[in-house]
Amino acid sequence: MKKTILNHEYIKEEITTNQGKDFRYRWSHGATNKHMGDGMILYSLMYFFKPKISVCLGSGNGYIPRIMSKVNDDLEYEGFHKSGERPETYLVDAFNGVAGIPDWDTDSFFPTAFRVQVLKTTTEKAYYEYFIKRDIKIDMLWIDADHSYEGIKKDFDLYSQIISENGIIMIHDTDKKYVDNFIESENHEKYDLTGPSEWLRRFTISSHYDDYEVLNLFNYGIEKDFPSSTGVTILRKK
Repeated sequence: MKKTILNHEYIKEEITTNQGKDFRYRWSHGATNKHMGDGMILYSLMYFFKPKISVCLGSGNGYIPRIMSKVNDDLEYEGFHKSGERPETYLVDAFNGVAGIPDWDTDSFFPTAFRVQVLKTTTEKAYYEYFIKRDIKIDMLWIDADHSYEGIKKDFDLYSQIISENGIIMIHDTDKKYVDNFIESENHEKYDLTGPSEWLRRFTISSHYDDYEVLNLFNYGIEKDFPSSTGVTILRKK
């Protein structure tokens, strides 16, 4: 048997597919049946920093919250978290039909296979009505909801206020080269990738940029024969 640090069969069955069946939007993460794409970056950061509260804004088809949940499972199995002290994973999605409606809650095993608290509301309402009212501080935040410039800016401006000390923010779809070269296929709903890269452009010339450590992870065009992530930007307060 070939030795590997990864369980490829598990990845194929439960992380990058719905029990062997392809699901939408994994391509935007550069993921395939056995390759986690930028999901491995999220897994590695969470495994290293062991966040107590992880929040995913926008679900696509549940790829990112799956990884967040499984990191918590793995760390608990390895004894880093005692029973009853397990970290929480939150998923916020309005289910409003913008850029497609997620199908994981009806057509997949997601609700039973992963321990994720789902808030079916807008990111703004979740911020004020859930996180603020409960005084929740976020250790790991993945922003991937409204892809307009205004939507990304609002999510960042709001949720960056409740990031814990040394907390990490990850923003998806920020690679402008991918945006400029993205080809829409026939009968595929428009997938707006312009907002995050435009937000990043404006952010880097703003005064707020100096307050953060910023790492852009773009791999478009590096390996022509392999899928590329649409880009991830990692931010942490200095």
